[in-house]
Amino acid sequence: MSRKCQLTGKKANNGMAVSHSHRRTKKLQEVNLQSKRVWWAEGKRWIRLKLSTKAIKTLEIKSLSAFAKEAGIDLSRL
Repeated sequence: MSRKCQLTGKKANNGMAVSHSHRRTKKLQEVNLQSKRVWWAEGKRWIRLKLSTKAIKTLEIKSLSAFAKEAGIDLSRL
């Protein structure tokens, strides 16, 4: 599985590392992903997801089913 948040779709960003002498080399800015077990109330079970930390903070406000519905994800298939 790729390094991508399953709910928000966040993924790595291409950037440049700039040295003091202003030499530029390519670098990859990875998303801060965490493997998280989340309780799904409607399905009455735990679901393991790869989430960005921003998605984890949003889950504290929104419910998992509402967040998954916005993202267009069917939780019963996970």
